[in-house]
Amino acid sequence: MQKLILGGLATSLLVLALGQKFVVAQTVPKPETAAARPTFSRDIAPIFYKNCVACHQPESMAPMSLLDYKSARPYAASIRRAVENRVMPPWFADPQYGHFSNEMRLSDRDIETIKAWVDSGAREGDAKDLPAQPVITAGFKLGQPDIVIDIGQDYVVPPGDDVRKTFVVPTNFTEGKWIRAAEVLPGNPKLVHHVHLSVVTRDAKPGPVDEEGNSLGGRSPALWDVVRGQALLKDSVPVVNDACEANLPALPNMGTIATEGGSFATMLPGKGPDVFDIFGDGSTAKWIPAGAKLSFSMHYANVREALPPDRTRVGLYLAKTPPIQPVKRMDARDYYFMLPPGADNQEVKKCVEYSTDKVILSITPHMHYRGKDARYELLHPDGRRETLLYVPRYDFNWQQIYRFKQPVPVKKGSKLIITFHYDNSRNNRANPDPDRSVRWGDRSEDEMMTTWTDVIDALPPNHAPKSN
Repeated sequence: MQKLILGGLATSLLVLALGQKFVVAQTVPKPETAAARPTFSRDIAPIFYKNCVACHQPESMAPMSLLDYKSARPYAASIRRAVENRVMPPWFADPQYGHFSNEMRLSDRDIETIKAWVDSGAREGDAKDLPAQPVITAGFKLGQPDIVIDIGQDYVVPPGDDVRKTFVVPTNFTEGKWIRAAEVLPGNPKLVHHVHLSVVTRDAKPGPVDEEGNSLGGRSPALWDVVRGQALLKDSVPVVNDACEANLPALPNMGTIATEGGSFATMLPGKGPDVFDIFGDGSTAKWIPAGAKLSFSMHYANVREALPPDRTRVGLYLAKTPPIQPVKRMDARDYYFMLPPGADNQEVKKCVEYSTDKVILSITPHMHYRGKDARYELLHPDGRRETLLYVPRYDFNWQQIYRFKQPVPVKKGSKLIITFHYDNSRNNRANPDPDRSVRWGDRSEDEMMTTWTDVIDALPPNHAPKSN
């Protein structure tokens, strides 16, 4: 028997010569399964509804809605790139370190499904396969608040790249309030980039606050310029890029002890509401004293056209009973760094030494357009060094709070080592000006090196580890 193999055909042909008779065997490809050709209705809509539409809905901050096929289909190729590169959803923590209760990471399976949908033609599918759309509320995500306080006026935002405005309004509280959650809701999401809400006590002097909600009244004129309510560090101030060194210059706020203060709550791009009832059982909450005022530090960005005015508000959700542990805000920052022109990986460090036991509930890194990455390492009293959080690709446009699934106990004598890197080179397409040295400043074209942390003094008894 003689075998003859014919090549160059789309399918394999094996011709068997049997005298004058030929038997042709054809290898037929398996029919494409439905799973290999996902549809929007059956496969993609559930992923979008669960992970994306909180932002990607009509009249929200995102550039397009993903609630329906007609709105999503023109962006199919862009969606594929964004999910494959893990740009969307905006979650930037390295999964090797830490576990977080508010994680927004797509699973590998979801990413492959979206890629297969786009690659097979981004079909709509049968509308009968669509799951029920999530309920989209124009108001507060946490439901109706117990108390709502707004900025006190309808503010018409003037055009500009970086418009800042501070509104200080009374709470009219005749007694202090324990707050289990707070949600800052922009009046006009097309205008508001971010908001820092801080509590001004009755004895505090009124005046402007910086981007983080800290008073500008105590800033030394020898170190700071305050221009239109924005703090700018003077170029003549000594440079400290490593604020963990033993011998630091005698400058204000240069020590390694974290300070309590700053914002009470924030609205940041991509960030959800602030929840202070960490365990959901009323054991933790934040305090607003009687007679306090609320300061809304507003940042309106890239205002290019006349839009309806803004009237941002905050919804406060009251705790039913006083907590076992009050939630406190402890911030760490290096005011005195400098980024040389063209530096593509400038390191800036800050250390926090703990003189008492604490429990870290969440970490929020904050830089501006030159921010590149952020790492948080806990040096334990026994010398063990542990990475709590690593953000390898920081993004100013999508700032996240990283809320630990299991809060991190910190023993007295521990040290938190915070290391940021910045790209002030031309390779950074977001860099406003790679040809100048950059110091601390409230404007987006300047830079910051700061970390906001929520802490408690100890785990409530029901959540403390049991001793043997």
